[in-house]
Parts: sequence; C-alpha cells; structure tokens
Amino acid sequence: MTPATPDCLRPGARSDTRGRPAGATPACALGAVALLLGLVLLPASAAASAAARADPPPVVTLSQQEAGKGGDITVSGTGWRPKTLLMMLICGQSAPGRGVIGGTNSCANSDGRAVTTDAQGAFRKKMPVAEPPKPCPCVVHVATVTGSEPAAVDAEFKVAGHPVAPLPQPGEGGKLAVLAAARLDGSGSVLTWFGAPQTRRLVVTVGNLGSDPVKDPVFQVGTSHGVFAPQWEERQWRGTIQPGKKARVALDVQLSAGAHGDYLVSLKYGQKVLAEQPWGVGRPWGVTLFWVLLCVVVPAAVFRIGMAAVDRVRPVRPRTPGRHRPARLQTRPPTPRRNATSAPALPWFTPDNAPGPHTQISAPSKSQNSPTTKGNS
Repeated sequence: MTPATPDCLRPGARSDTRGRPAGATPACALGAVALLLGLVLLPASAAASAAARADPPPVVTLSQQEAGKGGDITVSGTGWRPKTLLMMLICGQSAPGRGVIGGTNSCANSDGRAVTTDAQGAFRKKMPVAEPPKPCPCVVHVATVTGSEPAAVDAEFKVAGHPVAPLPQPGEGGKLAVLAAARLDGSGSVLTWFGAPQTRRLVVTVGNLGSDPVKDPVFQVGTSHGVFAPQWEERQWRGTIQPGKKARVALDVQLSAGAHGDYLVSLKYGQKVLAEQPWGVGRPWGVTLFWVLLCVVVPAAVFRIGMAAVDRVRPVRPRTPGRHRPARLQTRPPTPRRNATSAPALPWFTPDNAPGPHTQISAPSKSQNSPTTKGNS
C-alpha cells in the first residue's frame, strides 16, 4: 500500500502571501518524511510478502523410522504439486545428503508404491518394508514421475536386520566403459626411420555408467611386445565425465628408441582393462643403411690416411752427380714435314744413288750369263 500524500504537498494546494503552501507546519514536514520512508521500505516489504507466498519445499514424513522385512510403514507428504504422480521406494546405500548412490539399482523396485497428490499437494500412503539390494544406510525415496519440474525427497529409514556398510567416498561411484573402438593417431617421420622413438595418440570414447561424476581420471597405458607383459605408465586426462555422459579421451603412447615389430597397446582404468589396440612398427632401415655406409667409408678413410702417412715418412733417394737417364733409342725415323710447294730437304737414299761402293743387286744380263762362243777364250 502506498502511503497517503499530505495535503500540503499535493499539486494545486493553496499558498500564502509568502509563496509557501497553506498549512506548511511541522506536522506537514513530518508527513513528507514518512512518505519518503514508505517509498524506501515498500520494495522490501513486497519481496518479503512474495517470499511468504512462495510454495514451501516438499516434505516427507514416516510413521516409524525402523521396521523389519514383512512389516509396513505409512508415508505422508506435503508441499508437492497438486495432482502429481509420485513413486515411493526403499533404497539402500543412500543418505538424505548424498541421495541414492547407484540410482534405482540400489532400491527394492518390485515392492515400491505409486501415489497421487491431492489438490493441496499432500498425500498419505501405506507401503510394505522390503530389503533393498544394497546394504544400509537406507532411505525412503519419493520422487515425481510426471511433470516438467522433477522433485525428489529422501527420508532416513532403517531396515531391521539388513546389512550395513559405509557409503563410498565421493567419486568412487563413477564407472567408465568404452563406447567406441580405440584407434592410434599419428605417423612416423624421418627421425623415426633412423631409430627415433615412435609416438602415437591412443583415442577412445568412454562413458560414465556410474552414479557419481568422474573428475580428472587417471588411466594406465601399457605396451607389450610378443609374450612379454605390458609395461604400464600412468596418464591423467583432464576433465569431468558426468553420470550418463561420454567423452573423447586422447592419451600419448611412446616406444623406446629403435623399437620395431608387433606391439599391443592396452588401456586400463582401475583394475579393469578397457581397450586393446595392435600396433605394427616398421624396422628403422636408416640405421641399417648407416652401418653399411660406416663399414665401407671407414676402411677407405683409414687406408687413405695410412697411405698419406707412408708417403710422409718414406725417405727421399739422393741423385748421383753426372749420371743421367739414357735417352730412348729412336727406332723409327720421324716423318719429315712437307710443304705443298717445296721438295723435301733431305731425300731418301736408294741403293742406286747411295754413296760408297755399289753391289749388284739386279740379276745379270743374258749376255753375261751365256756360254763363251766358239773361238773366244
């Protein structure tokens, strides 16, 4: 409600001869102050009244806090949405502050009861006491079945004679499973051809099948060769996988230098192996080529160095004075050079014109060889 405005502050009020509103008295000033305070406090009072009119949270009460199997209890509730279908279950491994750990798998589903709230959002229903599949602490779990705004309330309850076990720590209820086949991403390089360590990324899609979120899970990646056991190394993945959600996990895998052959890469979380992926690694032929070249080049270099050392150490033979190397005997006379216009300077001698005594080379004539005629002696 808005405070009433004093007459002295209303528009059109009469003024005196000095220009002041008629009736401008201390009472009018107090009225103006009260008006200002009312305007300031009005939003706070309106918020308080709206909060008072808000619907209270749903509440569940039990006729008794402990009962054995075969008995029954009465479950009552108020503050629920009108005409809403509810499901009542006795669940183990649960607590009002933690909820139902493990979902409805921890509840006695076959002995549950359904109830519908009245026009005021209240209900009252009797249900049998049954032992849940999980140990206590136990609760009576009441949750909405229909409606766009789900609501649930847990009331502490003890099943007489049922085993009791401590609740798991937060995060232990997460359960990871592989949803898609694993694969190895990446390839080798020139360095790996010469024996550098092979590196790949193991990519796998996992889902959280548990009831608790899994935050920054620590996996174990192992590599095995032949009949040998895998060598495990821890790899932490940064992120959170909520219950019922999935995530793509990529982890680094590295082999030792010079490794080759058939390997098996395994992924383990906790004590369970999630995935296995074979990995065929080729032989580093660059190392073989290097050793072949080394066996050829090194002996050749050693031989050259040894020959150079021998040439440097070998003494030089001194030459004897006056001794000269005999000239080669020329067995064939050189062919004289001829010009197109001049005759040879030194013609070749024939047996006929050679100087010195001549010997007859041709055959004797007939007259010389004929016998002496008669009468000549």
